[in-house]
Amino acid sequence: MQINVSGKHLEVTDPIKTHATERAERLPRLFDRIQEINILIDKSDNHQHEEVEVIVEVEKSSPFITKKSGPDLYVLIDDVFGKIERQLRDHKEKLRNRKHQVN
Repeated sequence: MQINVSGKHLEVTDPIKTHATERAERLPRLFDRIQEINILIDKSDNHQHEEVEVIVEVEKSSPFITKKSGPDLYVLIDDVFGKIERQLRDHKEKLRNRKHQVN
């Protein structure tokens, strides 16, 4: 699994990169078919809000994409990964239920 953290209109510092990477490394515990995680951190036009976008590439499925914006970058990273975790849990449950349907 590959994790990419990049910034647009701002430089990603080591503490921010470490925080985002630590949160991303937890995802394979929820769903083991993750191939790549891209984290894009963007500064808004008026430089008062940041935007965090996470794209999770999963084997044999469309990518999961979540985006959130706000003033506190660390809270945004936590919120975005909370959303991604929910999406992965729902997807895993959907796959599990599809395999074990009783007709």
